Amino acid sequence: MKFFQHFVMKIFKHTKDVFQLKDLEKIAPKEKGITAMSVKEVLQSLVDDGMVDCERIGTSNYYWAFPSKALHARKRKLEVLESQLSEGSQKHASLQKSIEKAKIGRCETEERTRLAKELSSLRDQREQLKAEVEKYKDCDPQVVEEIRQANKVAKEAANRWTGMYHNNTDK
Repeated sequence: MKFFQHFVMKIFKHTKDVFQLKDLEKIAPKEKGITAMSVKEVLQSLVDDGMVDCERIGTSNYYWAFPSKALHARKRKLEVLESQLSEGSQKHASLQKSIEKAKIGRCETEERTRLAKELSSLRDQREQLKAEVEKYKDCDPQVVEEIRQANKVAKEAANRWTGMYHNNTDK
């Protein structure tokens, strides 16, 4: 598809003219060897990509792509990219300054290293204790009491329904 797009774009750039679809369906097979059936599909993909302009005038669609349009599009894209680059550079510089400010009060001392190791070991210990508590959760008196209450409610409901069944069958 890209291969055919390139050929159709060459037609527009060399002639610098405005075409209707039927004109392009005649020109493309002769000049570039593109089948007339695929011209419409290729042209639509070029319009969708913004490489070719299309305007409906009356009942006809007119297509054109002037070389200056591509140049202007590239210039706009370049301006956008340059502005993004400058914003990124400014952000990078501000982050570097923040890092430098943060490093001022943080000299690597033995005490700092020892405290960092202690913090790490305490975090590991906390995770182990959480896992152990989770393991014994089934034996928690509060959880056991909740289960007993749920069982009691279920038993009462079952008795109520079976009682209703037996009372209705006796009559």
